[in-house]
Amino acid sequence: MKKLAGLCLASWLAITTPNQAHARADVLALQEGYPQEYVVVKGDTLWDISGRFLTQPWRWPEIWGVNPQIDDPHWIYPGDVIYMTWVDGKPRLRIKGDNKLVPRARATPLENPIPAIPLKDMDAFMQENVVLDDELLAETPYVLGGRNKRIIAGAGDRIYARGEMESDHKYQNIYRPLQAFHDPITDELLGYELSKIAEAYVVSTNDEDIATLELAKSQQEVRVMDRVLPAPETRIQSMFYPAPAPEETEGYILSVDGGVQKIGRFDAVAINKGRREGVKPGHVFIVYAAGEEMDDPVTGERVKLPDEEAGTLMVYKVYDKVSYALVMTALNVLSVGDNFKSPDL
Repeated sequence: MKKLAGLCLASWLAITTPNQAHARADVLALQEGYPQEYVVVKGDTLWDISGRFLTQPWRWPEIWGVNPQIDDPHWIYPGDVIYMTWVDGKPRLRIKGDNKLVPRARATPLENPIPAIPLKDMDAFMQENVVLDDELLAETPYVLGGRNKRIIAGAGDRIYARGEMESDHKYQNIYRPLQAFHDPITDELLGYELSKIAEAYVVSTNDEDIATLELAKSQQEVRVMDRVLPAPETRIQSMFYPAPAPEETEGYILSVDGGVQKIGRFDAVAINKGRREGVKPGHVFIVYAAGEEMDDPVTGERVKLPDEEAGTLMVYKVYDKVSYALVMTALNVLSVGDNFKSPDL
């Protein structure tokens, strides 16, 4: 099926470029020197393509004239030609050869559509980290040990867990707690991050809430006190309607995948805002790197330089007090502790 602007296209127009310029809220700003046409090539991502046209790409519905309430995804393929036109004095994007924003069939060799984001590079982190509050963590079933009183186990081994299992979930994931998230300003406990280390299926349960599980796959050895949660029945959302985060929403980067301090493009980060602040998948934030400190050569006092815009985040997974986001642009090296704000702030 040929493709135009739809749910997938929402994703590809969610990223800014290093030449980002803030436009008035009522003006749709285009990139300076945007191309009249662009030919999609193999290896492109929709994120990369989007920045060629818009300075605020999360405003894609305006430039495509699409109703975002219509759940009708379309696709873009290598070889497609995207061009700019004007309708009633407003810019519009089209795909060459299509007169209307409707899907239609074409004869073509089987080929994958251009991905919205490089899932092959980040899918593991997107799928395998979860956040639980202290109450849920306390209620989550835990590993007692393995057969023959073994304290570690791997793929093909049998383990035992205690706690109330959801009876309609045969397949379970094994998680290991990584860290507690605390708000950097208030020190509020925001939740506990857990990382998936294995997959298992339930063999049997008894009246004492003890379950027997067979380990089907493991990335790390399973140990006593690892946690057991039902395997999700659906994959994480990979197509988004990007939009500015709620006005006056700002916060801080809590951590980055791998436990490093420096952050670059397409790194996954945890932030200290979530569902209770109205944050949703697809929300966009601007990141500001903390200004450096230096000595004033005249007064000798220590002064802090202004924070500077350093990149863009897009939220992809939301919990009550914490969210995960992808770094979609990085104008400079980002760091844990950097501040982020809504583009409308």
